[in-house]
Amino acid sequence: MNEIVGVVGAGRMGLPIIGHLARKGFRTFATDLDAKRRPEVEKRGAAWLPDAQGLAAQCDVILICVGFDREVRQLVEKDLRSAKAGALCAILSTIHPRTVQELAKASRIELIDATVCRGGEAADAGTLLSFVGGSEATVARITPVLKAYSADVVHSGAVGSAQVAKAVNNLIMWACLVADHEGLALAQRYGVDIEHLRQGLLMSSAANNALGNWGRQTMAWAEDDMAIVAEMAADCGIALPQAGVTRELCRALKPRRYKLEEYGR
Repeated sequence: MNEIVGVVGAGRMGLPIIGHLARKGFRTFATDLDAKRRPEVEKRGAAWLPDAQGLAAQCDVILICVGFDREVRQLVEKDLRSAKAGALCAILSTIHPRTVQELAKASRIELIDATVCRGGEAADAGTLLSFVGGSEATVARITPVLKAYSADVVHSGAVGSAQVAKAVNNLIMWACLVADHEGLALAQRYGVDIEHLRQGLLMSSAANNALGNWGRQTMAWAEDDMAIVAEMAADCGIALPQAGVTRELCRALKPRRYKLEEYGR
């Protein structure tokens, strides 16, 4: 494990990723705007650095795991200027593919996207799915790093394509969660044992990941995910009527998810 890996962002997804990297033998550095996360980072075997500039200067591979486009832009345009020659930056954050492409074009170091799917429980277990957008040579270089926390790595295409893959994943996932609520709420009104039915549905053509994780999804990023989908659709001039409805339903569903007795009233 010769690559020195740095992770910017020690939140819900970043923190377990940091731990897996360190356990798999990578020399790992991490930083976060919230310095209170330092003890948890160090507990997982990584070294804490006070800022992203210092991290970028020391690492061969830099993983960005922050929340929004504006944060990613600031990191790449300002903090990554200190990165050493030959460094590789991968954006794990869920942002607009255009943002990644623009940043990659302007960056003096190689920049790709490597989005993650399957959620927090998979992050804890090290069984995430990573989509990677970049050249074949770059994907080959970063795959050992991604395999430290991912059970599966899929080369989605050119830079920016991993963001497209993640947006499609999110669009379908949230639509499934809404459909699960509607189906189970209908069954509940007819007096059917919901958990017994859910287990049966997981063996049927209605099986989906949201149904398998029933009761455990937070919907913390549903609105942001669907906002990105809406912007992408507008940019390329495609109408996605179901996506628009799903966005509105997710907004209403978030504060009362899994409360089937309240659904549809």
